[in-house]
Amino acid sequence: MNKKYLLGTLLFLALFLTGCGIDKISDIKSAEYVDQTVTVKGTVENTIKLGELSGFSLSDGEDMIFISSTNLPSEGSTQKVKGILRKNLLGYYVETN
Repeated sequence: MNKKYLLGTLLFLALFLTGCGIDKISDIKSAEYVDQTVTVKGTVENTIKLGELSGFSLSDGEDMIFISSTNLPSEGSTQKVKGILRKNLLGYYVETN
C-alpha cells in the first residue's frame, strides 16, 4: 500500500511541476484574463527595440503574442514568461516590466 501511495504522489508531482501555471497563448487571449498574471512558454520569433518600445513575439506553435520587455532574448530560443496580460488597440500582449 505504501509503494502505491508513493508512486501516486510522485506521478502527481511530476505532472504538476511540468504543467504548473503555463497557459496556452490562445487560452489567455480573453477579456477575463486582462490585468491578471499569466505565464506562457514558447519560441521567440522576433525582437524589437524602438525607443521606449521594446519586446519580442512569442509563439507556442499554435498562436503568437507580443511580450513587452526590456530584456530581449535570442530569436529562436525557448522562453517561459510571466507577466500581466494587457490589451490595447493592436490586441493582447504580456507586460513583464
